[in-house]
Amino acid sequence: MRKNKKLILVLFFILQVLFISQLKHFPEFVEQFYSNGLYVFLSKLSRYVFGWIPFSIGDIFYTLGSIYLIRWFIVNRKRIIKDTRNWLLDIGATLSIAYFAFHILWAFNYYRQPLYKSLNLEADYTTEQLVTFTKQLIQKSNTLQLQLAKNDTLKVEMPYTKSEILRKVKDGYKTLSEQYPHLEYHPKSIKKSIYSLPLTYMGFSGYLNPFTNEAQVNGLISSYKFPTTACHEAAHQLGYAAENEANFIGSLAAIHNDDMYFKYSGYTFALRYCLAEVFKRDPELYDAILASVNTGILKNYHEVRLFWEAHENRIEPIFEKTFDNFLKANNQSAGMKSYSYVVALLVNYYEDQPL
Repeated sequence: MRKNKKLILVLFFILQVLFISQLKHFPEFVEQFYSNGLYVFLSKLSRYVFGWIPFSIGDIFYTLGSIYLIRWFIVNRKRIIKDTRNWLLDIGATLSIAYFAFHILWAFNYYRQPLYKSLNLEADYTTEQLVTFTKQLIQKSNTLQLQLAKNDTLKVEMPYTKSEILRKVKDGYKTLSEQYPHLEYHPKSIKKSIYSLPLTYMGFSGYLNPFTNEAQVNGLISSYKFPTTACHEAAHQLGYAAENEANFIGSLAAIHNDDMYFKYSGYTFALRYCLAEVFKRDPELYDAILASVNTGILKNYHEVRLFWEAHENRIEPIFEKTFDNFLKANNQSAGMKSYSYVVALLVNYYEDQPL
């Protein structure tokens, strides 16, 4: 690439950053013309192209890209010192192209309007509403746990392989799309990541590849957690970039699935969020409410916690902090910790809906 073209791309990168910095002031524009316009076409196209392939093309791209990058640094190590200016132009031009692709293919969704507005929900709730809803969730979760495990002290064991779980994800979205047509999930493109082990030590359950629109799920996590994690990543594919909004939509998709194991995973996922909020507001009340939760449900929670504790390491907090800062840099001010907003969406959605 000639120097003048590289320089143009570097200048274009600067213009992109300036443009993105202003985009947060126009969420309605992003919602209408990108999230519900261009992105719908681009995401479906990507999923048609890559979704039928049984393994992750995005992970392969990342692998080849990493190898090429290492090789490039080795080959050009002398040039970096002798021709630093041109080397920096190479880096800047490459970043410019990647930055453009990242945003046009997915990341403009970070700047869409909040989900509660598009769903016409309230964004807040009272402690009374929280407690009432949490008790309803406990009753529903207890009933499902007993129905599936046949004993209130036994954890629920998922009877499906993880590949079977991934095939069932679309069913919940199909039901959910009857109420919200824009949540139709077709075609699907959701796969187990070939990087599941590194993801585990980094502390992540999954991620969306923004360049291929493939949803990647950590293949090592608990089968009990697999349905909601897969539904969460599918929500990202549908254009909901915020982690809290993807958690809300993912829980709804699992709950709306006809499969009882998906429903259990979805209800208990929502319950965990609500219990955490009750604890923040009234620890004594939390202790009283927790006593009414079936022991089997608590064992499922414990199973998930043990998995992550078994893989704790010194670098995990670094990755989590990096991702948290990444979210904050992309218009997600709460970063990874935004439990109350998830609960607000759940409480207000079910205010006029049967649980």
